[in-house]
Amino acid sequence: MAAPETRGARRAAVVYNPIKIDQDAVRAAVGRAEREHGWAETLWLETSEEDPGGGQTREAVDAGVDVVIAAGGDGTVRAVAEALRDADTALALLPSGTGNLLARNLNLDLDHIEGSVETAFTGHDERIDLGIARLEREDGTREEHAFLVMAGIGIDAQMVVNTNPELKKKVGWLAYVDAIIKSLRDRDRIRVRYEIDDQPVRGMGVHTLMVGNCGSLPGNILLLPEAAVDDGFFDIVALRPEGFIGWVQIWTKIIWENGVLRRSQVGRKLIGLTKEVRTLRYLKGATFTARLDRPDEFELDGDVFGEVIAFRTTVDPLALRVRIPEGRTIDSPRHTEEPADAAQPQT
Repeated sequence: MAAPETRGARRAAVVYNPIKIDQDAVRAAVGRAEREHGWAETLWLETSEEDPGGGQTREAVDAGVDVVIAAGGDGTVRAVAEALRDADTALALLPSGTGNLLARNLNLDLDHIEGSVETAFTGHDERIDLGIARLEREDGTREEHAFLVMAGIGIDAQMVVNTNPELKKKVGWLAYVDAIIKSLRDRDRIRVRYEIDDQPVRGMGVHTLMVGNCGSLPGNILLLPEAAVDDGFFDIVALRPEGFIGWVQIWTKIIWENGVLRRSQVGRKLIGLTKEVRTLRYLKGATFTARLDRPDEFELDGDVFGEVIAFRTTVDPLALRVRIPEGRTIDSPRHTEEPADAAQPQT
């Protein structure tokens, strides 16, 4: 059977991390899809340690491709998305590695190369929000990065630092459990002065502070149950445990209430009857600014970006076009009301 005509046809690009993917399998799947659907020959661009995907993505956009397939881990996806900010070119995901944070939050297939590639060639596009983080170092230098899922300090970043790469290769996301245990040994709190949108500046002591565009982490942990990728707001959580009991309260809230009760109507009613715990604080806003009393590790989408003394995160609403399977919509709650002033001064 003759291949469909490809003159003037659409074209895809694959920005790939050669360490993270099975190149032979991916190239075979992409080749079959481009022939079946009459697309032009795919542009293949390999990432490097010096450039994890941003420069390659800009090259693909300049070449006029219709979709950029990010084939790699969360770092590759974040770099590609950053370069596609406010572009008409769509991002398609070919999940790899142990995190796959955006793919998990969009409920995309994590284990089927052919299905992911088929979506890239036949799916439709939805727009999602992009987080922008402006970081300030202790020496006063500043830099800006995009993120898709979460940004944070405390256990979130320390978990990434403490994750054993060899253990991660062997047991996948379970390696984070070992990293969490190591991170919990740090009992020091960070004093934070923070501002949400145009509200007054407030202060609190935290063990961990996370700003989320999405709500789910590896291991099916629903950290931010109200987070939506397309609502124009961040959901923010501060963990403020006091010893072992405090951590028990936090994990009960996250694992039992968020992970179990919220899955049923009866469970959601029960949540409404439970008391809020001081050890866990939820906030909401489109802009979040924080200044720390001492430098601390900062992470974006599972990658550590070094120590910061302050940071500012803002939502770029619907700035990224993402390709999802035909017939599907983004499965996330939408929020049309203005966020309530959930924060109170804390000491």
